[in-house]
Amino acid sequence: MTDPTGFLSTARRSRPRRPVPERVADWHEVHQGQELLPIVGAQAGRCMDCGIPFCHNACPLANLIPEWNTLAYRDDWDTAVERLHATNNFPEFTGRLCPAPCETGCVLAINADPVTIKDVERAIADHAWDAGLVRPLRPGKHTGFSVAVIGSGPAGLAAAQQLTRAGHDVEVLERADRLGGLLRYGIPEFKLEKRHIDRRIRQLRAEGTVFRTGVTVGVDVSADELMERHDAVIVATGAGAWRELPLAGRELAGVRQAMEYLPPANRVQQGDLAASPVSARGKDVVIVGGGDTAADCLGTVVRQGAASVVQLDIRPRPGTRRADDEPWPVHPRVLSTSAAYEEGRVLSRRPGAPDVRVFSAATLRFEGDDTGHVTALRIADADPGTRRPAPGTERVLPAQLVLLALGFTGPDTSDGLLAQLGLRLAPDGSFARGDDYAALTTDDAPAPSGPGEDGTGTREGGAGSSRGGAGAPAGATAPSTDGAGAAAYGTAPPEGPATPPASGTGAPGSGPGPAEDATAERRTAGRPAVYVAGDAGRGQSLIVWAIAEGRSAAAAVHRRLTGEPDLPAPVRPCDRPMAA
Repeated sequence: MTDPTGFLSTARRSRPRRPVPERVADWHEVHQGQELLPIVGAQAGRCMDCGIPFCHNACPLANLIPEWNTLAYRDDWDTAVERLHATNNFPEFTGRLCPAPCETGCVLAINADPVTIKDVERAIADHAWDAGLVRPLRPGKHTGFSVAVIGSGPAGLAAAQQLTRAGHDVEVLERADRLGGLLRYGIPEFKLEKRHIDRRIRQLRAEGTVFRTGVTVGVDVSADELMERHDAVIVATGAGAWRELPLAGRELAGVRQAMEYLPPANRVQQGDLAASPVSARGKDVVIVGGGDTAADCLGTVVRQGAASVVQLDIRPRPGTRRADDEPWPVHPRVLSTSAAYEEGRVLSRRPGAPDVRVFSAATLRFEGDDTGHVTALRIADADPGTRRPAPGTERVLPAQLVLLALGFTGPDTSDGLLAQLGLRLAPDGSFARGDDYAALTTDDAPAPSGPGEDGTGTREGGAGSSRGGAGAPAGATAPSTDGAGAAAYGTAPPEGPATPPASGTGAPGSGPGPAEDATAERRTAGRPAVYVAGDAGRGQSLIVWAIAEGRSAAAAVHRRLTGEPDLPAPVRPCDRPMAA
């Protein structure tokens, strides 16, 4: 174990953030550079190596947290890298974006400050890249089976990497011009610099995964064509259908969805645009919504130079500690102290109240001028129980830009994929599926009812959104930079090696396998199976759930194609976070 008295002798120390004036002047990540490993190791030494590690259970990836905490404490960072990657394909993503339910599940959190698990994870992941320990893991042999993955968010990428390493030929199709899904255009640069995505993509390409961008399955490529080319299809398109606020004045110019605002801001950072067509500069801004997307909008608004900002949350103000009805080890709703709210204080328009957030606020209608542009928002206090407007509390907030950050209702079904694959929608709006991640089609029995969201109220894994559901701003397009695109589908050479090289570096599936010349004999009978992974089937969730589902769906596909149950499957479709 780590230091037996570390949790008593060492105080919790979180990774420091850069000063607010410095970081709001650029788009770099808000935290300071790589923290000294001895400092991180001392924090890892607070881990008690519990007999029943609730941190392990709180993470859907089943990350081996006590193991790599011990290794970090002992300064064995290279082995810690191996143990971290044993369960998580992309720890540099989760170490930056996950809200860390593992920390609220830490036994220390019962009556003290938990271990800085997220900071330790990020330090190990960054060390892996800095030390050149992240290398392609090429399969030793190839099965001859071919799998298509629709969507390149964390669920799709995780599934693709697992299947490629198991020896399958994997093709990832992404409708946006760059890979990464919501990670690429929905998550701001100051939370996840896109170089982290790019270098992972390079690793996947080197392993043999093929990528095609600018391809919308259902429009540019028919589902039938895709099914003819592959033995299995994984739908990992994310939950890109945003929730609306159908109030009077919604049609006014200047009232925009968050996913109409964040993508062009990200494209500016990618060099596609000189300036965003939807900018907050010099404007009074109101953000409607209280989740992670709203916080991302807030950080972006501050950096664009807004005149003022208010964020509205219909829910009551939470406490700074877990409520009695959210006992340990469940992930509680507590007042967020994220970097965006620290930055937003400089733009608060409420004297004596530096927090830009207004809780228990119900939006009544949007008001505009004669030109059809929004000028104000009329709001009222919301009853904590019913959320109905309280009489006599109406007031007006000036606004020339209103951003709706209300979450997502399910996958985007506008591309024809639903009908062409014969998919069905579950009661929560996600794609219906069975216990093995196989999609339920219109020919199957009725879809089971049940919750489609994980109940956390956060959206990082909406990061499971994967086809660039964020998309380009209206009327804007960008050239395909990562693949052959729709026009060349099936004709031009794809991105990545045509035949994945074999190096026998310990990847799953590197043991004995069937010869490639037996492909035709081993193709599955009938129509190829279709699977659903990530937010497309789970609903809006966290990035750790998206990666866990991608790994589990890959295991289900591999098992069906080869009969071998040798890929890890950390979660089932019905699994949900611990709840009181």
